Amino acid sequence: MDRAIRTFLDVLSVQQSASLQTIRAYASDLAQFHAFALGVLKPGGPLAPHAVAPALIREFLAARDRKGEKKTSLARKLACLRSFFRYLVRIGQLEVNPAEDVRAPKLPKHLPQVLTKDDAGALMEFPGGTEREGVRDRAILETLYSTGARVSELVGMNCDDISRSEGLVRVRGKGRKERAIPLGSIALEAIDAYHAQISMVAGPSSGRSSDPVAVFRNRRGGRLTTRTIARIVAKYSRQLTGGAVHPHTLRHSFATHLLDEGADLRAIQEMLGHASLSTTQKYTHLATDQLLALYDRTHPRAVRTTEASEVIKQKGSR
Repeated sequence: MDRAIRTFLDVLSVQQSASLQTIRAYASDLAQFHAFALGVLKPGGPLAPHAVAPALIREFLAARDRKGEKKTSLARKLACLRSFFRYLVRIGQLEVNPAEDVRAPKLPKHLPQVLTKDDAGALMEFPGGTEREGVRDRAILETLYSTGARVSELVGMNCDDISRSEGLVRVRGKGRKERAIPLGSIALEAIDAYHAQISMVAGPSSGRSSDPVAVFRNRRGGRLTTRTIARIVAKYSRQLTGGAVHPHTLRHSFATHLLDEGADLRAIQEMLGHASLSTTQKYTHLATDQLLALYDRTHPRAVRTTEASEVIKQKGSR
């Protein structure tokens, strides 16, 4: 099975253009399962894929659960095993996928963290001064909030991905799929101010270089990492509110604020690069929850209505 795992990971990388993060996660999950299966089955030699039964997969997930692994991690491991064994069925090494009927752990429902419009605006304005780092950080925050891009997409932005005439930026998302996202004038101005400090011009170049110039760079001129971007966002949000915010919070805020202002859900799906509309629909629930919270805070009879409901419940139970 060890050779089958290596081949599967190669297919993910070359044919399916999976991200490096996905490949690393799948490699780790498969290595973990392989070691567990060897320990349980003790085959005395290489483990054959057909020796894996659904009960073994359930036992593996139960063992990880006892070690305190999060439900989301268990769900990812099961998805990884399903994908791996589905590949073996497709190439004829197996007749049945042993992971197909294994039930996924029930995940807790939670809505993403979102900034209010005022907090988002304050965060954009927080990096002050004209020093290079502050100007760069302001441009990073403005671009994240203006486009709703993932951190990996922001890191991968090149100068010739920006079309100033159209107000668009091209990003490469999951599976290396490209899409164009509107880039607001305030974000463009922030990028201009940053590029003026590093003596370079943003926008399309006369010809694509074999080594594209990154929009956001470190002091040595290299491309910033996702970890650095996360630190930058956490730094300013912590100074502003006392709590660290993840870059993905700006993506959630981007979508929710568009929806609040009447944007079409399909358009938001396109801008976010979601493959399924159901993924985007969580923002409708979030917007509803925010609306109800606002009602409870501001309507003069909202609290009294709630209190009256409690009184009615108590009378009904007597």
